[in-house]
Amino acid sequence: MDIIISNSSGKPIYEQVASQIKNHILSSKLKEGEMLPSMRMLAKELRISVITTKRAYEELERDGFIETVMGKGSFVSGRNKEVIREENLRIVEEYLEMALDTAKKSGICFEEVIEILQAIHQEEEGQNS
Repeated sequence: MDIIISNSSGKPIYEQVASQIKNHILSSKLKEGEMLPSMRMLAKELRISVITTKRAYEELERDGFIETVMGKGSFVSGRNKEVIREENLRIVEEYLEMALDTAKKSGICFEEVIEILQAIHQEEEGQNS
């Protein structure tokens, strides 16, 4: 699993780990039911404390992204489809807010933004056909 820890980031290490695992789940790099590395193995791989990986896993479990089975390990949650959908909607909203803010600052009207969005959508649909 590709996780990159940045010492210059303002985020605590456990948040960096949890965030990157969450992104792997949201992007389907990690699939439903897939086993995550043990806390010890991930800590050793990332050269961080087991306590840090434990905190990251606890956060992911609290948010519904993973499930931990005593004695077996941690797995990508099978009942998180709605959680993933909500998280993806939140991300889309965030990007759209940034796009609208940039458009306003640049004097681009809302109709032009809609045209751009439609053009991107049509291009994507053409590539997926």
